Amino acid sequence: MPQGRTKRRASLLVVIAAVIAGAWPATAFAATQPRLGTALNFTVLAGSTITNTGPSVITGNLGLSPGSAVTGFLPGSVTGVKHIHDAVALNAKNSLITAYTDAARAPTTSNLTGKNLGGKNLSPGVYTFSSSAQLTGALTLSGNGVFIFRIGSTLTTASNSVVLLRNGAQACAVYWQVGSSATLGSATQFQGNLMALTSITMVTGANILKGRALARNGALTLDTNRITPP
Repeated sequence: MPQGRTKRRASLLVVIAAVIAGAWPATAFAATQPRLGTALNFTVLAGSTITNTGPSVITGNLGLSPGSAVTGFLPGSVTGVKHIHDAVALNAKNSLITAYTDAARAPTTSNLTGKNLGGKNLSPGVYTFSSSAQLTGALTLSGNGVFIFRIGSTLTTASNSVVLLRNGAQACAVYWQVGSSATLGSATQFQGNLMALTSITMVTGANILKGRALARNGALTLDTNRITPP
């Protein structure tokens, strides 16, 4: 093939690639799903203690490591197995550390520092808060892909807040990586894998409709809550 024709064809391919890259939706370059490993076998997991008040229902397994204090079951219930300060819980905690680190290292799609998540409609991507994050009202996650919320310090939801999944979004692909502790306000309807470095507190009537409550180092505190895995 003549050299001129080869150069023209190469130039055309570069132009086509550039057009595709410019027109292709950002979700095509979505984040890689964090590796939860054996932590996927648990609905709740904590480091120091798990305490419950009221008729909370944990659908699935409960794990605690290295702590050994689990209280409030009854009146709360766990439909699966309790792994307390054993090798299974320890392995799950190590997997949680891996997933937490994966989420912390994911390249940022959008910086939402200082903005309330309430009222937003977000597509798959990695959303960063340099400090705390707040959800007041409804957050809509739309589209099939991985959602990662990387939060520098605390996550707090106001009473009656809700996370909605639309247009193929799935709770199993939603990850909340919280730099310190998370508090779900009363009657919050949350979704996704909540991974806090320290503690998670679920106020009276807050539910994780589909997801997990995973506290790496601290306590999980429950009060009349329901948590169901994806």
